[in-house]
Amino acid sequence: MTIDTLKDLYLDQLKDLYSACKQSMPVVTEMGRAATSRELAEALIAGNEGIARGMEAIASLCSEHGQDPTGEHCKGMEGLVTEARKHAIEADFGNGDVRDAAIITQYQRLTHYAIAGYGCVRSFANRLELDDDGAVLQDCLMRTRDGDEHMTRIAEGGVNAAAAQG
Repeated sequence: MTIDTLKDLYLDQLKDLYSACKQSMPVVTEMGRAATSRELAEALIAGNEGIARGMEAIASLCSEHGQDPTGEHCKGMEGLVTEARKHAIEADFGNGDVRDAAIITQYQRLTHYAIAGYGCVRSFANRLELDDDGAVLQDCLMRTRDGDEHMTRIAEGGVNAAAAQG
């Protein structure tokens, strides 16, 4: 597809964001299984549920515009997923609390990528006067930010302190 208009870019970026979400889900599941902290593991499960809701919203928006959300491959998220596996799953940790701190670090990197994506497509939708799309994307953006802030609270509320003791 040639990208000639802001609407073309909007649709392209929705598909890219869909791919990013789809790629992140398996590694979030893996990090949840590797987490020592029960609170962290539960937050990662909730994170995956949020990612799935975001994918459903994106797929619905694409469908309303006559687009299939699949077909794009987000190279940025591919790299972040590789890094998450390397630094939170495959790394040799002698302390589960330190692994938990690494998991939060990697999860937040994935999340910040999604926050940037949602923010951009929401801005495009608003500029294109696609008010309903903009509202859906604003909701996705806020839920993603809330998940990120929850991870920060988990880190600062105990995981980092426990990791510092090890």
